[in-house]
Amino acid sequence: MAHHFTRRQALSAFSGLAVATLAAPHVAKAEAPLTFYGPPAAPSAVLAHAVKGGFLKDVAPGAFFKAWKTPDEMRAAVASGSMGAVVMPSYGAANLHNRGLGLGLLNVLTTGLLYIVSKDETLNSLKSLSGKTLALPFKNDMPDFVLHRLVAENGLKSGDIKLEYAASPPEAVQLLLTGRVDAALLSEPAATAVLIKAKSFFMTVHRTIDIQREWAKVAGKAEIPQAGLALTSLVQQKLGKSGIEALQAAMETALASAMADPKAAAAAAADALGFPPDIIAASFPTSHLCALKASAARADLEAFYDELAKADPAIIGGRRPDEGFYLV
Repeated sequence: MAHHFTRRQALSAFSGLAVATLAAPHVAKAEAPLTFYGPPAAPSAVLAHAVKGGFLKDVAPGAFFKAWKTPDEMRAAVASGSMGAVVMPSYGAANLHNRGLGLGLLNVLTTGLLYIVSKDETLNSLKSLSGKTLALPFKNDMPDFVLHRLVAENGLKSGDIKLEYAASPPEAVQLLLTGRVDAALLSEPAATAVLIKAKSFFMTVHRTIDIQREWAKVAGKAEIPQAGLALTSLVQQKLGKSGIEALQAAMETALASAMADPKAAAAAAADALGFPPDIIAASFPTSHLCALKASAARADLEAFYDELAKADPAIIGGRRPDEGFYLV
C-alpha cells in the first residue's frame, strides 16, 4: 500500500514538474522583449524613435529596433516567424496575409516617399527617361512595381527605360554619383542623402520627378499608402486587442514627437538606417510620414492594391485582403 502511495506521489510530482516545464517557456516567451524591424527608409525613424524614446514602455517594455536589409530577407523572416513586428511595404503585408500567414496591418506610416533624382535636370518626366539608364534598388519590390505601372500608363514599353537594379539604396546612390546611370529612383532618406552628398563632390543632383505626383495622374490621388507596421498572429496574440490599440496610440504619439523634433527621431534611427541624423531629419518634409490606422487607410490601400493588381494580381496574393487584415 505504501508502495502504491509513493508511486502516486511520484506520478503527481512528475506531472506537476511536466506542467511547470511546459509552462516555463511560455512565461519566458511572454517576458521576452519584442523586437521591431523596419526598412532602410524614413518610416523606420518614427518606429526607432517610438522604441528608443520610451513611447512603447507600457505596451512593449524593453523593446528593440533593428533594420532589415532587403525585402527578400524580411519576407523570409516573417514567413518563418523570426520577425513578428515589421514595417514593410503595404503590398507585401497583403500578400503574406493572403497566403495564410495570419499577418495583420496596424497602420500606414507614409503616404509616399519615392523620387527620381538626376544630375540632368531635363530628365523631369518618365518619357524623358526613354533610352536612359535608371538605377533602382530592390528588384520586384514596391518602387519597381510602382514604376512599371507608371511606365505602362505613360505609353512606354518595358525596356524603353533601361533599369540597373541595385542591392541597396546606397548602392544606387553610388551608381548615380559615379556616372554609371543617368538617374536613380530612391526612397527617403536616400533621395535627400544623394542631393546633400553630391555637393561635397562639387556636383549638383536634382530631384527631377516626384513619383507621388506621377501616381496621381494614374490613380487620381497623390497618396501612395506605401508602408506600415505589420504584426504576425503570434505578436497579435501576445499583445491582445487592448495591447494592439495601445501600440497604435503610442505610434501616433511618437509620430507627433518626431515631427516636432526631427533631430531626436533621426538620432534614434541613424545607426540602424546607416544615414547621418542630419540627412534623416532633412528628409522628413518629403517623406509624407503619418501613423494612419489601417482601417482609416483601407479605401486608399484597396485602391492602391487594385492598381498594382492590374499588372499582376499575384503581387497582392491574388485578391484584396479581408476584414481580418485591418487590425485597428
